[in-house]
Amino acid sequence: MFCGLDIGGTKVLGVAVHPDDLTAPVAARRDATTADSDALVDTIIRMVAALEYECGSSLSSVGVGIAGLVDANGVLRYSPNIDGVLDLDLRRRLRSEWRRPVVVENEATAAAWAESLHGAGRGSRHVALVALGTGLGTGFVFDGRLYRGWNGFAGESGHMTVEMSGPEHVTGASGPWEYYASGTGLGRLARQAAARGDLDSAVSEAGSVSAIRGEHVHALVAKGDPDALVVLDEFCRWAAVGVANLVHVLDPEVVVIAGGLIDIGEPLVRGIEAWTHRLVLGGDHRRKVQVVPAQLGSQAGAIGAALLASEAA
Repeated sequence: MFCGLDIGGTKVLGVAVHPDDLTAPVAARRDATTADSDALVDTIIRMVAALEYECGSSLSSVGVGIAGLVDANGVLRYSPNIDGVLDLDLRRRLRSEWRRPVVVENEATAAAWAESLHGAGRGSRHVALVALGTGLGTGFVFDGRLYRGWNGFAGESGHMTVEMSGPEHVTGASGPWEYYASGTGLGRLARQAAARGDLDSAVSEAGSVSAIRGEHVHALVAKGDPDALVVLDEFCRWAAVGVANLVHVLDPEVVVIAGGLIDIGEPLVRGIEAWTHRLVLGGDHRRKVQVVPAQLGSQAGAIGAALLASEAA
């Protein structure tokens, strides 16, 4: 049995998988992310212990996918969405707790590996994954192999600038893709619409304009609310700006949309696909890149971490 964890800006998702079917978790648990190094390590240790108890078996190796800059030695150098956790030697800390292999990787990179092998990218050798969650991460598989870059930091596409005169992000940069095309960005777009008087249903649901979050848009889109669909279309346009940039640079066969926002479903994916095809250079003179939902859903990052753990066992 192998363990995989996906640690984002707000949640920790852990799964235990069996070697016979690495994509069907035997057990799964969820907890909140703690923005403190020691507390985060404790959360991981407790979750692994709970997963072992739940599945009734020891876990021979552990993979951790975490949002941020993870170097080749398994050190989380910096994460803008897990404030206060810097230069955390996560692999060393966890290996000191257990006598088992530990792999630490960027969460979107782990998700890309899972989707390329067993999900929406299966059968394609050039896959780009875009994880839309609290932040925005990407992972790449080129010619059937994970691409990590020189330091291991490849995939931080959420921080590429898409609007030079845009507002300042938490990183201090102006107008990065993540500011607009993340769960946080969706909530911001919804609040802006509500402030204009265009999203009354969300105000009623949330109690105030300032309390509106992306989850309210999701619920209203599911009901076919026209104002929510307008907000979602604007969000999809911003998401597609970055996706089109990735297509221009990388020329992938398929772009997999993953992360927590994938639960919005078909309206999100089809909206990003439609805007991407409008924005890509020479769209009428090239094969259209596929934009597809992650088949492993919001568990793609955790399953990918488990896959990497199985390869290290």
